[in-house]
Amino acid sequence: MIIEERLKDLSLIESIRGLPKSPGVYLMKGNKGEVLYIGKAKNIRNRVRSYFHSSADTRYTVKFLASKVSDIEYLVTTNEKEALILEDTLLKKYKPRYNIRLKDDKTYVSIKLTLHEKFPRILITRQIKKDDSRSPLKACGDKYFGPYASAQKARETVKFIRRLFPLCTCSPSEFRNRVRPCLDYQLGICSAPCVTLVSETAYMEFVNKTIMFLEGKNKELLSELKANMDEASNTFDFEKAAKMRDQIRAIVATLEEQKVVSQKKIDRDIFAHIASDDVLLVQALFIRDGRLAGARDFFFINQEFPVDEALSSFLTQYYSGERFIPDEIVISLPLEDVEIIEGLLSEKKGRRVRLYFPARGERFKLLKMAEANAQEAIRRRAEAAEGKQTLLEGLQKRLRLRKIPKIIEAFDISNISGKLAVGAMVVFEDAKPNKEKYRLYRIKTVEAADDYGMLNEVLSRRYKKKEGARFPDLILMDGGRGQLNIAIKVMDELEVRDADIAAIAKEKGQGAGDMGQKEQGEKVYRPNVKGPLILREGSAVDLFIRKIRDEVHRFAISYHKKLRGEIKSILEDIPGIGEKKRNTLLKKFGSIEGIKDAPAEEIATAAGITTELAETIKQSLMQKIQ
Repeated sequence: MIIEERLKDLSLIESIRGLPKSPGVYLMKGNKGEVLYIGKAKNIRNRVRSYFHSSADTRYTVKFLASKVSDIEYLVTTNEKEALILEDTLLKKYKPRYNIRLKDDKTYVSIKLTLHEKFPRILITRQIKKDDSRSPLKACGDKYFGPYASAQKARETVKFIRRLFPLCTCSPSEFRNRVRPCLDYQLGICSAPCVTLVSETAYMEFVNKTIMFLEGKNKELLSELKANMDEASNTFDFEKAAKMRDQIRAIVATLEEQKVVSQKKIDRDIFAHIASDDVLLVQALFIRDGRLAGARDFFFINQEFPVDEALSSFLTQYYSGERFIPDEIVISLPLEDVEIIEGLLSEKKGRRVRLYFPARGERFKLLKMAEANAQEAIRRRAEAAEGKQTLLEGLQKRLRLRKIPKIIEAFDISNISGKLAVGAMVVFEDAKPNKEKYRLYRIKTVEAADDYGMLNEVLSRRYKKKEGARFPDLILMDGGRGQLNIAIKVMDELEVRDADIAAIAKEKGQGAGDMGQKEQGEKVYRPNVKGPLILREGSAVDLFIRKIRDEVHRFAISYHKKLRGEIKSILEDIPGIGEKKRNTLLKKFGSIEGIKDAPAEEIATAAGITTELAETIKQSLMQKIQ
C-alpha cells in the first residue's frame, strides 16, 4: 500500500513529499503547533516514510500519526554527527511528549566534588548544576558521580572515601572562619586544609585518588598507591607507607565484596530493554574493572515510535552530562547510528569507545544478566502499581468518592497577619507527587488576614478558563469546614462538576465522643456529610491523606520563607539598615510595600531612623520594587 493511499485523509502528504533526502532532524507537530516528536536521520524523507510502511511494530502506525500529527518540519545538517547533536539540543528545548526524556535525577543523590574551590569538598547532593568555572584557581567545574538510588549507599561511600582520603565537607563560611581543626580532623576523616595542616598539593592528591575510586579506576588507583607505598618505604617514611598499606587493604576488601562478572578487567556499561504497549524500560548494569559496581532502571511512557530510535536518543542524553564513559557499551538492539555515537563518545572520553550488539560470548551473557534484571524491575513495578491501586481504592472508599482519585490536587495558604500571603498547590498522580505540576500563587486581591478570601482567589485562578483540560479527581484543602465551603462555592461558580472535594484539619471537636470526652485530632470534612471523618493512627489510607496535607503545607511554607528572605535581603542591602531597624520598620509599616508607599517623613518617625536614612530607604525601595 503506497503512502498516498494510507494518508489520503491527511494534510501530511505534501509535507512528506517535500522532505529532503539529506541528513538532519525532523519535528512532528500537533494542530496547535506543539512539538510532539523529534527524530534524526541520515535521510529525512526515507525515515519519515518508513513509519507508514511498517506493519510489524504497531506502536508507531499511521493511526497514531493521523490522530496526532498535523505538520512535519525539518532542519538539514551536513552530516549525521551534526544531526545527533542537534537532536539532543532540540529535545532539551522543546521536551516533546513522545520522545524519551531523561530527568534531572533530583530524586536520586549524587556525590559531588567542588572542583572549582581551592580545596574541593566532597558532598551528597540531589541537584546537579551546570559547569561551574567561577574560581580563578581552577579551570574545571564541579564533578558529580552517580546518581545513587540509595542515599544510604552514597553516604556510606563518602564515609569510606574520607577514611582513605580525608577530604573536608564544611561550608565555605565555616572554612574561612575556622581557627582550629574540627572534630573530623580528630577522627582522621578530614586533613584540616582550613588551618593549613595539609598543603594544596597533598590535598589535591586526595582529590585525584577519590576521582579514580569513584570512576571505578581501581586498578590504576591500586598501582599508584602501591608505588607510593614502596617509595615511602624506600625513604624510611614508614608511617606514610603504613597509611598507604591500609588504604590498599581497604580498597581491596571493598572490591572483593563486588561480584566479578567478567574475566576482562574492563569498564563496561550494559543496556538491555523491554518494550510493551507504550512503555519502555531500559535496564543498566555498570561494570568497573570486571566487577559489577551498580545497576539502575529507567522507565519511559508514551513510547509510540521505534525502540531503536528511543535507545539511540537515550544513549546520547545519558552521556551528554558529566557521567563516566566506559571503554565498552553493550546494547540490546543494533543501532543505525552506532558509529556516530561511538565517535562522539570517543571524542569526549579522549580515547576509543566501542558499542557492541553481541550474539554470543561474554558480552552476550552480560546482556542476558541485564535482561533478567529488567524482568525483575518490571515485576517490582507491577507490585508497586498494584499497591498504589489498592491504596487509591481504599481512599475512594474511605472518603466515599465517586471515582478512584488517580489525580489529587491539594491547596494551602500561608501568611503572617495577611502579609506576604501565598498559596500553594501540589499534585499527586497515581499516589506519587508530580513536582513538575506543583504551582505557587502570590496573593494579589486580598490584603487583610482573610484565609477564605485568599483560598477563593487561588482556586479561581487555578480552575477558570480550563477548556479541554482534565480536572483532578479529588481537590483537598488544608483547613476545616470553612475552607471546604469556599471550595464548593468556587467550583459551583466555575461549573467544575467532575472533582470531589475534601478538607483536612487538625482541631478540637465541639461534641462528645463515646466516652464523654471531646473529640480531637485530624479530621476530614466532605460535602453533604454532617460529621467529619476522624483520621486513625496506623491506617495506610489515613497516613496517605496526612502525607498529602504535609506536602502542600511544606511547599507553601517554603515559598513564604523565601519571600521573607527576599524582603530581609532588600532591606538589609540598604546601607545603615540592620536586623533591628529592619524589624522596626516592618512592625511599623506591616510590609515592604507599606514602607515604600510611606512618605520619607513618616519613615523617619520610626525608632532609629534619621531623616537622611529615611530618604535613602525611600529611594532604594523605589528603585528595587517597581
